[in-house]
Amino acid sequence: MLIEIQQESNARQYRIATSVFFFISGLGYATWASRIPSIQQQLHLNEAQLGAVLFALPIGLMITMPITGKLLGSFSSRKIMVVGALVFNLILSLPGFTTSVWQLALILFCFGSSRNLLNLSMNAQAVQVQYLYPKSIMTTFHGIWSIAGFAGAAIGYLMVSMHVAPSYHLLAVSALLLVFTLYYYPKSYPDQPTPQLEKKPVFSLPDKSLLKFSFICFACMATENTMYDWSSIYFHKIVGGSGSAATAAFVLYMVSMTIGRFAGDRLVAKLGIKTMLRNSGWLIFIGLLLAILLPYPVTTGIGFIFTGLGVACIVPLVFSLAGKSKSTNSGQTLASISTIGYMGFLVVPPLIGFVAQASSLRWSFGIMAICGLVIILMVAGIKE
Repeated sequence: MLIEIQQESNARQYRIATSVFFFISGLGYATWASRIPSIQQQLHLNEAQLGAVLFALPIGLMITMPITGKLLGSFSSRKIMVVGALVFNLILSLPGFTTSVWQLALILFCFGSSRNLLNLSMNAQAVQVQYLYPKSIMTTFHGIWSIAGFAGAAIGYLMVSMHVAPSYHLLAVSALLLVFTLYYYPKSYPDQPTPQLEKKPVFSLPDKSLLKFSFICFACMATENTMYDWSSIYFHKIVGGSGSAATAAFVLYMVSMTIGRFAGDRLVAKLGIKTMLRNSGWLIFIGLLLAILLPYPVTTGIGFIFTGLGVACIVPLVFSLAGKSKSTNSGQTLASISTIGYMGFLVVPPLIGFVAQASSLRWSFGIMAICGLVIILMVAGIKE
């Protein structure tokens, strides 16, 4: 009895610590994002210059993703996580002090690299902690990330309203998150690295057994970031809503995604992971189709809610399934499928703009609706 109580206590401690690192990631990234306009003004950048320098962040993330996978085969996810969090928090304090575009580009490249180290390793930790629980807990971790994102955006709005310089704002948040990192690292799950059985080059495609997971992540992350970038514009230009209504529509999508993540674990317990993934694909398809065929405020708003609920749980549930792979450790597996997944996150939204320019945003969103069908098709071929 005492042993069972101790095991439950340890599992709860590991879960809380992992949740804190998801909060650190979400709050840190949203804090930076909330001050992008301030830093743009500080460096006197036009939109083209800002767009070019912001691209340094995803470049850093993509380049280091396979490297992180290799590191997770040599070191525990716990060690990689604390190193990633420490570097992530330290770099977060720097953008406000930049005086040139090249300084900012270099900092953002390192910010993307450290964010990748933190995100992949904390998801690997989450997979390990999941093993300690008989029920699903994966989607809640990502829900906490979303809540942290809301908190970071709200604090950023407050700081801008109070005319607090981005240097002081980012430095203060960085210091706070460093305290969280150092306090909760000893409480995180003490896993051991699992070397890969088959040696592969650093830059390689996922195993065939993982390709379906990769394509599901690609379709989901492409949809998610398209909604981040284009949902407000769609509501304004196609639906004809005001600027405030377009913003409200985006918030509606974000809130539904967050609610979906917190409700996801309970639904998995009732339906199973495979059914959840299939239903999520249908929600994306139906939601976007509703917004395309009936571009009115109420129907489009409902469509955005369906889409938010659809994308909410797909990535954490895919990570949970893929983490059971026997050929690699969980960290390497997640790095492998995330490489393709993030390509959808980064590449597809800009392409939406080209399609919209050539035809219309309705056609662009029609293409994104197909992502829901891709998810449904890929889910049919995986084993739970």
